[in-house]
Amino acid sequence: MSEYGATVAWHLKPDTPFDYESFNRDHEWTLSGGEVVQASASPDFFGCGNKVNPDEAVVAATSSCHMLTFLAIAAKRGIKVLSYIDRPSGKVEKNSEGRVAITSITLRPKVVFDDADLDGPALQKLHDSAHRNCFVANSLKTPVSIEPA
Repeated sequence: MSEYGATVAWHLKPDTPFDYESFNRDHEWTLSGGEVVQASASPDFFGCGNKVNPDEAVVAATSSCHMLTFLAIAAKRGIKVLSYIDRPSGKVEKNSEGRVAITSITLRPKVVFDDADLDGPALQKLHDSAHRNCFVANSLKTPVSIEPA
C-alpha cells in the first residue's frame, strides 16, 4: 500500500507574546511532492481567514476522495463524466462526548454526464459505491452524507 507524509512547521516570531488569545496560528504544510500550503487555524479559533485551516482541509479531502472514487467507478463502467463540481460543508461543534469535532460532512456533487441518462436511483447507487470505497471517508468517524445536485 502507500504511505504519506508531510512537514508541518510553525515558529514563534521574535519579540511576540505567546498567550492563547494572541499567538500567531499561521504555519506551513510542506507535502511530500514539495507543494507548500499556507495554513492557519480557523478564524473561530484566532486564525487567519485567507489561509487553509485543518477543518476545511478535512472537508475538502473528503470531497476530493469521493470525487476521484466516483470518477474511477464511472470510468470502469463506461459512463463518461464531463464535469463534477462539489460544494461540500462540514460542521464543527461539540460531539456527543462534549469535545469539539467535525460532527458532519455534507457533499453536494453536481455531475454532468456525456450521454448517460442516469435516473436518481442509478446516480445514488454510483455515489453510494464511491462513498463505500473512499478511503478518506472510511477513515473518519464523522458521518458523511451525499446530496447529489
